[in-house]
Parts: sequence; C-alpha cells; structure tokens
Amino acid sequence: MTQKQPALPHIKVLDLSRVLAGPWCTQMLADLGADVIKVERPGVGDDTRHWGPPFLQDADGNDTTHATYFTACNRNKRSITMDMAHSEGQALIRQMALQSDILVENFKVGGLQQYGLDYESLRVLNPRLIYCSVTGFGQDGPYAERAGYDLMIQAMSGMMSITGLADGTPGGGPQRVGVAVIDVFTGVYATSAILAALEVRHRTGKGQYIDMALLDVGMAVLANQAAGYLNTGRVPQRSGNTHPSLAPYQDFPTSDGAVLLAIGNDGQFARFCQAAGHPEWALDARFSSNTLRVRNRDALIPLIADVTCTRNSAQWITLLEDKAVPCGPINDFAQAFADPQVQARGLVTKQAVAPVSTAQAATATIATVASPLRLCDTPAVLRNAPPSLGQHTDEVLRALGLDAGRIAALRAQGVV
Repeated sequence: MTQKQPALPHIKVLDLSRVLAGPWCTQMLADLGADVIKVERPGVGDDTRHWGPPFLQDADGNDTTHATYFTACNRNKRSITMDMAHSEGQALIRQMALQSDILVENFKVGGLQQYGLDYESLRVLNPRLIYCSVTGFGQDGPYAERAGYDLMIQAMSGMMSITGLADGTPGGGPQRVGVAVIDVFTGVYATSAILAALEVRHRTGKGQYIDMALLDVGMAVLANQAAGYLNTGRVPQRSGNTHPSLAPYQDFPTSDGAVLLAIGNDGQFARFCQAAGHPEWALDARFSSNTLRVRNRDALIPLIADVTCTRNSAQWITLLEDKAVPCGPINDFAQAFADPQVQARGLVTKQAVAPVSTAQAATATIATVASPLRLCDTPAVLRNAPPSLGQHTDEVLRALGLDAGRIAALRAQGVV
C-alpha cells in the first residue's frame, strides 16, 4: 500500500454491519480509500471484538481483552458508538445517512424499519444512497426471517458435502472450510454490487437497494461442482484433495512430507513424466489425455506416489519449477507468511495503535493481511489501524456540528 491517491477518497460509507460479511465488504471499500464510519453498540461493540481466543498481545506477550478476529475486517475505518434504539441516536444516524454515499447493514429482515433506518425511509432523505443489506437468506422466500451464519450456509449449500475425505476412509465425513469462506465471498460480492451501483448512479443520479444473501453466495461459489450437477444430475461426492475433473491434481507423499501437484493439461503432464524419469506414462493409452487420466486415476496415482517418495519436497519443487509444472509445498501459516514470495509482495502490514486506553496503548502494533487489490494508479491505502470501540465518536459528531457540551450530554444519556 502506498500514499498515492486511492480510488474512492470521495466516497462516504455508513457501516451498520458487524461480524464478518458486511465488515469484509466495508473494509474493501475503506482500503480503496472510502471514509467508512463504523457504528457500534455503546459499551459492547461488534460481536467479534469478543470472539477469542486468540487475543491481541501486549508488548510483554500477554493477552489483552481485544480479540484478533475483529482486526481481520475493520482496518481503515472510524468507530463511533451509537444507541440506535434511542430516538436521538436514530436522528444522528439519519443525519449521517444524509451525507453518505453507501450504507451497509446486516440486521435481520425488517430489523431497521422500527428505527426509521430502513431503505425506504432513508431513500426519501437521500435518493442517491446505495443501501446494501446482508442477510442469511435474502429479503424474501420462506427462510427470509431466519438468522444465517457461515457454518449453517456451508452445510445447507452442499459445500460441506464436497469438502473432506470420502466416506469409508479414516476421518471421512463432511467438513467445513477452514475459514468462513461464505462470509468472505459475500463481502466480495457485496463490494462488486456496490461498485456497480456507484457506476449506475454516475449515469442516473440515483442510488438503489442491494439484497445480498449468504445462501445465494454459497450456491454461486459451488462453481464447477454446481455446473456438473445441474447438467448431468450426478451428485458430487467428497474426495479429499483430488479434483473431480483433473488428474493428477492432488497432494503426493515425498521422503520428508508431501507436495501438491496441480497438473491442468496434457503438456504439463508430459513434462512432469519426463522430469520424473517416466516419459512412457505420457504415451500410455490409459493416461494420454486428461479425461483418460481421470477415468484411470486409480492406476495412475499409485505410480506417481511411488516415484514422489524418492525425493524430498524441496527437491521436487526445484526440479519442476523451471518446467512449467505446477508444484508447491503444503504450508502451515508460519511457513506461508515466511515464504519469500509472500514477503516480496508485502502481504503483511503493521499499524500503530492509537493510545486511547491503557490496554490498547500496551499493544504497540496490529498486524493484518494487506489488500490484494493492486491498482497501479489508485492503489489501496493503509490509514487507520482497526479502531478501538468508539475511538472516533467525538471526531465524527463534531463534523456533524455538535459541540463539546452536546456530545457530553449525549454520552451522559447513554446515546453514545
């Protein structure tokens, strides 16, 4: 991230979302330069502030009370506390919405209507407002009123049915993906929809409503697996690290662990066979095309495994890297973040924490994964560390025209 002018410095975002999907979206917008104001409950804040362990550590390596989860999706934002159940809190949020380009929320269907903060109410005040709602199941349908969480959607969408080892093998059974991938994808899709709505507003001058559902996204990201089912009627099954349509495309044992081979075409396979000392495999009638290799996987994979065991992982990677044969290590997080390519790309960022409390002052820096958005002329920016609860309340309220006395009164009343 550089100090060049970012893509969205003129855009103001009112973030009424919490947990992951909504905040992931608003962090992407913030990384692109938008001014994102995150509204949180007084004294409590976003749920993920408390989702630990793990917790941030102080300078002596001791846990603080701040969960690391929150830091994953709240960089570059300003945090204010506001009780929207209070009429004055509602009025202040409406005032902020009047000055905003985008509002993102993830309350239950109809949850903000009682506060006059729903789309129909706010569009009257600000017809240019782009209003994005993130829910588990969308604004209509028989499940619209249900709460939705990533794990539930991974199960309902069928994703868990294709993740994990096959039934009948040790450890077989459905598994969730190791991160909340549906939440993250929903945040990315929501960002895409918002940017599209901004482009439409350039032409029409009007905002619009965006209805994002975790289940919709969960079904969409089934990708090729869904296409296979929809066009053949065959229900995909779990198969561990193998690929349903490619072979060899999986992990293989080595003398000191394992490597990943990801061979996607016949040329790569022929080059692998030559490097492995078995050029005859590429000429074998059972393996001469990808389709044949998939159909004869049970014969091919043991042959390769017998050979990969003869070298260690590093030797295989070195042998294949200049032959355009995709081969790589199976890293843990420590190995991944220590990888020279990861380091060369600057994928870890560290930000100083504003000394707003004793606990936070002891936490000198917060590390996050850098934005992968690499725009050459308007790159992502790094401004604010993930904020402490209410860190920017006074700053934002002063910008709305409230003086110190009024802010103190609101605080005394529990509005902020």
